[in-house]
Amino acid sequence: MPEQPYEPERAIAGTGMGGAMDLAASEATTLEGGPEGTGPAGLRPPAASGARPRSLWSDAWRDLRRNPVFLLSALVILFLVLISLWPSAIASGSPLTCDLARSQNGPGPGAPFGYDGQGCNVYTRTVYGARTSVTVGLCATLGVTLFGSVLGGLAGYFGGVWDAVLSRITDIVFAIPVVLGGLVLLSVVTSNTVWPVIGFMVLLGWPQISRIARGSVITAKQHDYVQAARALGASDARILLRHITPNAVAPVIVVATIALGTYIALEATLSYLGVGLKPPSVSWGIDISAASPYIRNAPHALLWPSGALAVTVLAFIMLGDAVRDALDPKLR
Repeated sequence: MPEQPYEPERAIAGTGMGGAMDLAASEATTLEGGPEGTGPAGLRPPAASGARPRSLWSDAWRDLRRNPVFLLSALVILFLVLISLWPSAIASGSPLTCDLARSQNGPGPGAPFGYDGQGCNVYTRTVYGARTSVTVGLCATLGVTLFGSVLGGLAGYFGGVWDAVLSRITDIVFAIPVVLGGLVLLSVVTSNTVWPVIGFMVLLGWPQISRIARGSVITAKQHDYVQAARALGASDARILLRHITPNAVAPVIVVATIALGTYIALEATLSYLGVGLKPPSVSWGIDISAASPYIRNAPHALLWPSGALAVTVLAFIMLGDAVRDALDPKLR
């Protein structure tokens, strides 16, 4: 076979599969797609484009900003937080100031929501009741998330006897009805603050977060990057904090966001039953309980705190659903 003469205008181009093929210079330029190696059809490789790769969190934030459900629920929650911090900005007077001469009166000047059976301003009590609900919801969610995530994460990472013992304890706590447990445990508490209610929610609420965290850690610790970090001699603490936690925390955040609304509803339920917050504390559950006997004569006293409670719980549930859709890659 005659030897082909050397042609300077020819080039060797990679096939992308470990081989090479002999191309003319014009053909090699065509495959490169132009200067700076933009690739076929004008597509620039990620390494050459200089664009930073997007993470799960940046993608999730981009999706959330375009989700009207998230924007609407976030605005409602922001408004609730603001009136919880500064209720006097939109409500004048004290929620504990009552006048029996105005008992069950309808809306009037200074009282757009009317008066309840004790002659208290329903509008003022509804505004101040947001502080109690938001405080209980946020503190209970924070406590449940931290406590349950630590226990579940350690059990999922180390396994063995620790995992078996925690699983049995979780099953026992799950078997306790929440409302019945509240009636039993909180009936002996004489404190008039929100902390016994928050402590009760943490005591019975951590198993759900613990199971979610345990499953996420078990899945994350089997990935190659965790095995590589362990092979390089990384300690268990470093692996948990730097490699597993950032990749296992998304399901925990979703469940915690949805559970926040549930804790607000639970506080109102326990207060309605008389074992949660007690007067003179201001709570939507207390107002709903006090207005129930007057539902025929003064339905407005029951309507407004019930509506505020329903809107608040719905806003947090909608926020949790939006966060779940954004953080779950399977839904993309």
